[in-house]
Amino acid sequence: MGLIDTLLGHAGEKPVEKIAEEFAPLLAPGETLERAFGLVRDLIVFTDRRMILVDKQGVTGSKVQYLSIPYRSVVMFSVETAGHFDMDSELRIWLSGQSAPISRTLGRDSGVREILALLAQHAPR
Repeated sequence: MGLIDTLLGHAGEKPVEKIAEEFAPLLAPGETLERAFGLVRDLIVFTDRRMILVDKQGVTGSKVQYLSIPYRSVVMFSVETAGHFDMDSELRIWLSGQSAPISRTLGRDSGVREILALLAQHAPR
């Protein structure tokens, strides 16, 4: 992911090796990182057990919210892709027991297809 893409807010895949140290304290024994996608400072991280949404807040990004979503809790998901004049795609994830979806805005060419494939791959059968 280049500097211009980052400044424009386009998400892209992040090497899991670069985030492994940061996420080590958050992982259960035996849990492994699979893939990660970044959007400016925020991340969507996929492990073999769950999805972690990372929201870095504030000017310095020192305040961080980690939202852990076990794959079994995902009831449904959708993506509204960017059109000709739109710059953003919208990812929505509905969780069991919650009426409103979790929404994340992703940039054009932001790994949306890969994120959908990972969600479908881990969907409960």
